[in-house]
Amino acid sequence: VFTYLKIENLLLMLINIKYIFFVFTFLGLTSFVNFKIEQNKSWELKKNSDGISIYTRNSEGSDFKELKSVMQLKTSLSSVVALLNDWENYPKWVYKCEKSITLKKISDTEVIHYQTVIAPWPADNRDFIVDVKISQNPLSNVVIQKAICLSNYIPQIKEYVRITEFKASWILTPIKNGMVNIEYHLLVNPGGSLPAWIVNLAMIDGPFETNLHLKEWVKKEKYQKQKISFIKEME
Repeated sequence: VFTYLKIENLLLMLINIKYIFFVFTFLGLTSFVNFKIEQNKSWELKKNSDGISIYTRNSEGSDFKELKSVMQLKTSLSSVVALLNDWENYPKWVYKCEKSITLKKISDTEVIHYQTVIAPWPADNRDFIVDVKISQNPLSNVVIQKAICLSNYIPQIKEYVRITEFKASWILTPIKNGMVNIEYHLLVNPGGSLPAWIVNLAMIDGPFETNLHLKEWVKKEKYQKQKISFIKEME
């Protein structure tokens, strides 16, 4: 939830198109922002499988498309929040996550997070830093976890291409019968020289795989038993 790409020509980029930019995982990675809803830009369904729907749409002011994933699970809000904030285990379930490190804990509801993403050869791996904040609407009980890029928080590391444009959000909405609607939004420029149209074609698989893993990991007892003090469950 990504030094320049060493792809010298369009042919190499097309060969790797299926694999380049898993960066759009993130991640899970970690985080989340409310995106401005534009009336003239509707979401286009790109994949619907295993209870997971993936959408994209054009983004104002960027050549890179916004991504949205939606699924519903029978679980608690605390369980999902606990998983999303179990940073050290991200490499085990977030697509192509190599390293996941908490740089600073500001409070129970805010951290500075660092993550690296594995890229297929011949691309260079990516890294990014985000400010992650959690909030809950006291009336609707909707939980939003959002992440905003802090690209200069630590010096750039030689082995990685630093992502400098990134915003993402998890929106957790409690619904009837103990179900939670889990919505993920992402807008990211992975950096390097890869054209936006190539990235836009290859941005579906990472978030889909991450959501598949989230569905299984949130069932683990360590998350199901969590009762987070600042999260109110729907009664």
